[in-house]
Amino acid sequence: MREKMLAGDICNRIVVIAERGLSLVQAAQLMRERHVGCLVVVDETAAGRLVVGMFTDRDIVTAVVANELDPTELTVGDVMSRELISVLEDDSIKDMLVTMRRKGIRRLPVVKAHGVLIGLVTLDDLLAVMAEQLREIASVVETECLRERRERA
Repeated sequence: MREKMLAGDICNRIVVIAERGLSLVQAAQLMRERHVGCLVVVDETAAGRLVVGMFTDRDIVTAVVANELDPTELTVGDVMSRELISVLEDDSIKDMLVTMRRKGIRRLPVVKAHGVLIGLVTLDDLLAVMAEQLREIASVVETECLRERRERA
């Protein structure tokens, strides 16, 4: 296990993306087909896929259904979260958790310095990493207990 786990180390590099012009219905179908709760919205540039927003299943519920809007008339760009909240590939687990807590989000695009998409990290990803670290700590405690029993027997 690395001494310091960084966003670039733990992010999922297979990310389901969408462009702003994708219809809301097509976006929902893509999310269903790929079994994901969000799409990272990007602009294709010469430098790579530039992250411009996030589109979630919750956006569909709160911005469209709850407002009784016609989903066939909307695009991802109409509904996506425009406040770009992302982390850099060299950000730590602590940095990611602080950002998620402060902003009240569960998913973070991981980007290079100029906003080009590298991957996506979710709260579930961070929980898995932290659970592994806790298993390592528990193993140390168990080993110490076994050592003590052997020495005192």
